[in-house]
Amino acid sequence: MIRNAVYSIQKLKQKLQVRKPWDNVIIFALNILIAIPIFIIIHQNIIDPNWYFQLDRIFLFISILGIIQLVLRLMRTIIILCIGLYCIALVYGTFSGKYGFKSVIEDYQYMVYAMNDSPNPQDIIISKLLPFPNKSKIIDAIEFENPRVRDFALMATNKDFKDIRGYANYRTIIQSFAVFKEINLRWNYVSDPKGKDYIAKATESLRYFSGDCDDHSILMAAAIKSIGGTPRLIHTGGHIYPEILIGKKPDLEIINFLIKKVLFVDESKGKTIHYHIDERGQIWLNLDYTATYPGGPFMSEEILGALTFN
Repeated sequence: MIRNAVYSIQKLKQKLQVRKPWDNVIIFALNILIAIPIFIIIHQNIIDPNWYFQLDRIFLFISILGIIQLVLRLMRTIIILCIGLYCIALVYGTFSGKYGFKSVIEDYQYMVYAMNDSPNPQDIIISKLLPFPNKSKIIDAIEFENPRVRDFALMATNKDFKDIRGYANYRTIIQSFAVFKEINLRWNYVSDPKGKDYIAKATESLRYFSGDCDDHSILMAAAIKSIGGTPRLIHTGGHIYPEILIGKKPDLEIINFLIKKVLFVDESKGKTIHYHIDERGQIWLNLDYTATYPGGPFMSEEILGALTFN
């Protein structure tokens, strides 16, 4: 009876085995399929040592490939079963709206692009604890609940990037980028009266889309907040500009790809995405009036204060 059982197991193994050289081809293909999502997960959850040419990530990926290749070769006799289970899981994820074939392809695309085109971080350092200039006036001027501000923001979201699909988790950020595009295309810089710091309300700036840096920042913050975005104003001493919260490092990889390859392709071609990292590890993109795309170069980098509108 035991001999029959052993014979049956050996016969099953023979049926599950794949003939050479296809067994090595299948093992390597399965290795790549498994290694990509594992690498993405590890890549997004470990500290980046900022090695040149992302050598740490290259070594990590090679190590993952080697380990998985060794494991799969030990599992050579049940390779068909492994492939079947993996494909079933991806098929289930595809039809259930979870992690499926499309997610694997998209995550790999974002990861590779981000590694080849790293954005430029600027860590926030508050050099002096100075009061934010005209803080109370600016807060009052950001009329995000005013219907005129909301109507303008809605117009922008219907005009630009409305047909972008497949990025539901970043819908509000994409719509905020539409607001950025509309304001910065129209903005005409006009100085305040000599010797006076004039603070225009958001609804006032909507008339002519003109004013100085604080007027631009107020309108940008008001319109973005009116559609659910999280803006903040940065004071650098003689200059104020708006930023938008985009999330953590994994979010930056997707936003970087969206800006460079989907939303602002011409404006950002050959250029770098600039952002700040706050004390909680959150990432903020520059939306200054001097920028032609979200994350454009900073006009002034020394930060003296920040005013956040959650």
